[in-house]
Amino acid sequence: MASMNEAPSGASQSLNSSLRRSTLFKNIKEAEERLAQPQSQSSKPKIQRVPDMLRDHPNFEKYYEPRAVALGPFHHDKARCQLAEKFKLALAAKFIEESGRQAEELHKIIEDNISTLKDSYDEKATRSYTDEALTNLLFLDGCSTLQFIYSFMNEKLATFNIKRDQVAFAEQDLFLLENQLPYQVLKQLMSKSDKEESLKAAIYDFVKQAANKKSTRHKHKRTPKSGDSVINMEEPTHLLELLRTEMLGPQIDAKTINPEYRGQSFRNIQELKAAGIHVMPSKTSTLRDISFTHPLGFVGFLYLPPISVDDSMRPKFLNLIAYEMCPDFQNDFGVTSYICFLDSLIDHADDVKQLRSARVLHNLLGSDEEVAQLFNEIGTDLVPNSETYLDVKDKLEKHYKTMWKTWMAQFCHDHFSSPWTILAFLGVLAALGLSGIQTWYTINSPPSACDAVCEYLKKQLKIE
Repeated sequence: MASMNEAPSGASQSLNSSLRRSTLFKNIKEAEERLAQPQSQSSKPKIQRVPDMLRDHPNFEKYYEPRAVALGPFHHDKARCQLAEKFKLALAAKFIEESGRQAEELHKIIEDNISTLKDSYDEKATRSYTDEALTNLLFLDGCSTLQFIYSFMNEKLATFNIKRDQVAFAEQDLFLLENQLPYQVLKQLMSKSDKEESLKAAIYDFVKQAANKKSTRHKHKRTPKSGDSVINMEEPTHLLELLRTEMLGPQIDAKTINPEYRGQSFRNIQELKAAGIHVMPSKTSTLRDISFTHPLGFVGFLYLPPISVDDSMRPKFLNLIAYEMCPDFQNDFGVTSYICFLDSLIDHADDVKQLRSARVLHNLLGSDEEVAQLFNEIGTDLVPNSETYLDVKDKLEKHYKTMWKTWMAQFCHDHFSSPWTILAFLGVLAALGLSGIQTWYTINSPPSACDAVCEYLKKQLKIE
């Protein structure tokens, strides 16, 4: 048995060498120089693996890795994605045919830009690929992805004999962090196609649909409108970033925050309802469109963007959150903050029921209990942006903590919670009003003709 004081060997030697004084000081100096360099605000995050802190998820493979189609270098050799490789070839062939270009011409676009495209990935992702192999991979994946999206939105996938379940899984796979293609690949291939505008329109509609927004599958050429969120952004890194931009919507101007705000004390929708706060659907479905108003004083309205919850929601939001957590992506944690805010409102199935009744949440998943559990699981161990929705949280907390508003809300709930109680209350008011009118009339009514005759007779007959 080796002595406890014996110096370790093997893998531990590299650790020991890195902890030598001279090496330590050198590393600190290099880190200091890197910090002193100005950070480029325009630099884009690399396409990389899910951050290490999320890789211990119990269902990591199910929610973060492709189930039908592998795109890019990370999962290219995954066994369960090999069936899709045959469909890729057919889709790429159709794309080339409809582009009006030769395969060699389209391939050369990728080949000429392979250094830039390679730099779009984390260094570890492409380490085992030669430039030629990576060019071929991105060319095939780019052509097939564009044709898949175009055929999907124009309802033409049946010509490729792709089964519905494969289509559904492929649709989810296109928005996984580790399954992204550089948007430059798609852009360069579209620029050489005769149907460039139709391809762009298909991508925008595809992203809108994934963002739970209304989109129209079209069989005609359509140009995206200038008001679309994805039109007004800088060129995205990949489709997942395009989806994030569309889901979050435009930036909202920061508002003055109450410095005395110390956090929320309410725990769910039920407690807000008891305090006279009702949930209403926002005018848009963008995640930043959350607001609170109290026009009647003791009654408040919390506006939340409508959302559909189905089987695709968990992997979609988990990968958006993973993207926001990438160390080289400077962002406001918009999606993470939204999930945390919704998680703070949902504890039980009754909270989900209230959101459904308010037409804020459309449950396509199953029971309300499953939906509540979904938000609670996704929201576990997340760190939101403390400034996001802070104005709304402050207003909610003030309303919730004002006791007379709670009492008024409880009174209204007890006496006006059904049409019958409202009718009964109106009946009581009507009875009181009529009784008051009768009393007033009795006291203040002028003498009638009969009263004058009686008075005259009294005088003539000298009746006391």
